[in-house]
Amino acid sequence: MATIVSYQCPNCEAPLSYDPDSGKFRCEYCHSVFDEAELTRLAREKERREAEKAAEGTPSGEPAGQAEDSTDGAEFAEQMEEYQCPNCGATVACTGNTAATLCYYCHTPVIHRGKLSGRMKPNRIVPFSIGREAAQEAFLKFAKKHRFVPRGFFAPEQLEHMQGIYYPFWLTDADAQAGMRAKTTRVRSWRAGNYRYTETSFFRVERDGEVHFEDVTTSAITEADKAMLEGVLPFPSDSLRPFEMPYLSGFLTKKRDMEKEQLAGEVGERMKSYANTLLRNTIQGYTTVDVTETGLDVYRDQWEYALMPVWVLVYRDKRGRAYTYAMNGHTGKIWGELPISYPRLWALAGGIFAAVTAIITLIGGLL
Repeated sequence: MATIVSYQCPNCEAPLSYDPDSGKFRCEYCHSVFDEAELTRLAREKERREAEKAAEGTPSGEPAGQAEDSTDGAEFAEQMEEYQCPNCGATVACTGNTAATLCYYCHTPVIHRGKLSGRMKPNRIVPFSIGREAAQEAFLKFAKKHRFVPRGFFAPEQLEHMQGIYYPFWLTDADAQAGMRAKTTRVRSWRAGNYRYTETSFFRVERDGEVHFEDVTTSAITEADKAMLEGVLPFPSDSLRPFEMPYLSGFLTKKRDMEKEQLAGEVGERMKSYANTLLRNTIQGYTTVDVTETGLDVYRDQWEYALMPVWVLVYRDKRGRAYTYAMNGHTGKIWGELPISYPRLWALAGGIFAAVTAIITLIGGLL
């Protein structure tokens, strides 16, 4: 797929915004609507016209200039602005036509830091498929099911702080040779006359096989947000798209702070655990199985940087403690840390105590 050189409207050159509800790109100025296929086709036509125009002006015998490599991060760096919160240090990025005014985490005004590095350009993306209104409705439904949540947790002014954020992940494809060795037994018992006999047979079992790993997903940020991101996984592999700049319009992007070299050990352990499970499930029909040796030799791997959509809402109670609610922006899976309203809890406890006291008094009067 060709890279969309600009995320401006092909008709009027105003900025395009991605609409998760329709899955299309809208121009707020001329109200044109485009799907991804149309934008790709128009981008290709634009590239072809520019190439033809450049070829017409090229002196005889001199090669025409080549179009910019789609993997180059120059366009990404040019259009992405970086912001940092002076209070909690959270860093986010967004496109030039998306205003980043408040920190999504502590609601403090953020400071503009300049352009984001082009090396942060992703390879793939899962676009938002759930819009803001649907995300807010799902949050209210979730919050109101819990009786002892403070009312401020789902107040309208609090709900306005809900933010759509693309979080960074590394995707790993790999081919490996896996092996397992185990000591097993098979026990057989039978009765003959007045005697019961038991026969125990001992075996050494070996398993070897080729294992292919596809889109092993690992968050590319430090431990602070890992629990939240693990809570909203997975993102289906078939929802991944080649990265295009228009998908970021209207949303924030969390900057990665972990490179693939730092995660190689974690990913390797996850692949090894998965391979061990596969091989162990093939050892059946034995009374006992004692795995004595496992191994995984990865002989080919490929890493890609991807962005995944999450709706995030952070609530801070009167003591300053933060509670984070998150929803997978594609599947709708929810993960949440809920605050407790102790006055409401005490009011319920007081009511129960009063009711119990009244019943005991009534029973005492009857006796």
